[in-house]
Amino acid sequence: MIAARIRSTRAGSAEQFGQAVVELALVLPVLLLLTLAVLGIDRVTQAHMAARAIAWEAARAAALASSANGAAAQGAAEGMAVAEDYHLQRSALHVTVDASQFRRGGQVSAAVRYDVSLADLPLLGRATVRVGSDHTEPVDPYRSGLRGDAS
Repeated sequence: MIAARIRSTRAGSAEQFGQAVVELALVLPVLLLLTLAVLGIDRVTQAHMAARAIAWEAARAAALASSANGAAAQGAAEGMAVAEDYHLQRSALHVTVDASQFRRGGQVSAAVRYDVSLADLPLLGRATVRVGSDHTEPVDPYRSGLRGDAS
């Protein structure tokens, strides 16, 4: 009687182990896909936050420039410096600074576009996601040495 009970307990645990392996085999691919999706979303979110920071810094640097001629160059240079701090690939980054309204009381704008590569994540192939941000910064209407009205 005791031997029969031991045999039935061993057979039951082997069946439970087999069932656990099957369940794991069914759930593991779903968990793997969810993990990859979270990694991809994280990468895109970080790139979008970086693009916002770059646009803000580029527009602010351009608004603080000493002349209209140097505003666009100074803004773009600051944007690239910030992008380097975020470890973004320069080849996938486009920073455009519009200083056409650079004067007292005017404004400068910066636009940033970045192509996030997801190619190193399995199952996505050569997928890229474009993120971007725009920022407009006012030029101080009380700055001296700049042309233009404060209207």
